[in-house]
Amino acid sequence: MALSKVIKSLLLLLSLQCGTCSAAGAMFLSVDSLFSLGMESNLQLRAAMIEERMAQIRSTAARNALLPDVSIDLQAGYIGQPIVFERGLSGATRPESPHWRQNYAISIDQPIYHGGRIRTAIKQADIEHTIANLQTTDNEADIKLALLQQYMNLFSYYKQREVLERNIEESEVRLKDIKKMKEEGIITNNDVLRSELQLTTDRLSLTEAENNIELCSMQLDILLGIDESLLIIPDTTLLAQTHMLPDYESCVADAYENNPKMQIARQQSALARTQTQAARNEYLPQISLYADNTLARPITRTMADQFSNSWNVGVRISYSLSSLYKNRKNVSERRSNELYYQNEEERMKQSLRVTIRQAYIDHAEALQRVQALNLSVEQARENYRIVQNRYLGQLAILTDLLDANSVLLSAELELTVAKVTALYTYYELLNACGRL
Repeated sequence: MALSKVIKSLLLLLSLQCGTCSAAGAMFLSVDSLFSLGMESNLQLRAAMIEERMAQIRSTAARNALLPDVSIDLQAGYIGQPIVFERGLSGATRPESPHWRQNYAISIDQPIYHGGRIRTAIKQADIEHTIANLQTTDNEADIKLALLQQYMNLFSYYKQREVLERNIEESEVRLKDIKKMKEEGIITNNDVLRSELQLTTDRLSLTEAENNIELCSMQLDILLGIDESLLIIPDTTLLAQTHMLPDYESCVADAYENNPKMQIARQQSALARTQTQAARNEYLPQISLYADNTLARPITRTMADQFSNSWNVGVRISYSLSSLYKNRKNVSERRSNELYYQNEEERMKQSLRVTIRQAYIDHAEALQRVQALNLSVEQARENYRIVQNRYLGQLAILTDLLDANSVLLSAELELTVAKVTALYTYYELLNACGRL
């Protein structure tokens, strides 16, 4: 099982490196591949899977209580010389007797009715296994969201670099035009210096963005368990995808049904009810069938050096009278524990509703912000075009042009951040609904 996972991871990594590499030392990474590699390498998830396998083993072991108990008893030993007193403690005689004893016995005990103890124990083990499965699923969702946040940060830095590179390219063209105008005596050298200063500032911002890309990519490499020197290239088509705002009530219904934390709370409540039933089962009797066979030597009564074989079958019924007064407090405690987890289930519903409402509002707000900033970018771009034409026509000063360029750059960067935020809030909403 472990070997197949390793082979799967190697094949996935090989396909990513060989089939989608855009440059030496760079690796294209889609969201699906991000999740696949993250699930394979995360240590917390491995621990959760180990706990899940342990719970599965306990569930299987609980069913073994339905099987009969079979035991074999083999004895061999030395019998000392017996002494027989014929009159009180006088007249001792030492009769002849065998000195070696052998005893071979086999016994079978089959539970018939144990007051529901076995069935309840099996149900309890199954619920614990289900909780372990849900805990793994919950850990997977949290890990995916954490990986996605890092992935979105990397994506934001790439878009920031793209905007800065385009702005620098335009600034270099503008600087050439300004130098020509200066040579023609239309403007002073002051405009050239200010343009060069602005270009230097943009280049420093670009260097910072590239450093952030390298650092963020290295952090993702470590989390995914791949070579730290690989530069991860995120899927740039994500921002082009549109995610409509789903219906709020359907999100709440999905969360009640599918959210792992809600399912865990529900299963814990069921486990508490099962434990209460297990405590009540202690009031009930236990019935089982038994059979045994014994081959022994010598015969105990006559001490004859001969084998004797005996067998018997029957029904064994046992009832603990002390449970009538000892078990009462245990049942009361289990009942209180059941009420506690019922309250926790209701509290989880309230908490989940608040979480979904918050995620729903955040996503709606992010979508509105993207829509507003799209318009702002168009307006800033048109404003820059007008101011640039006015500057080239000596109808505006350089300060106006640099301000217009700064407004356009800021609007484009804000739009990038807004799109990334909208995408991340969408995944947050999916996580709250149990769909991630």
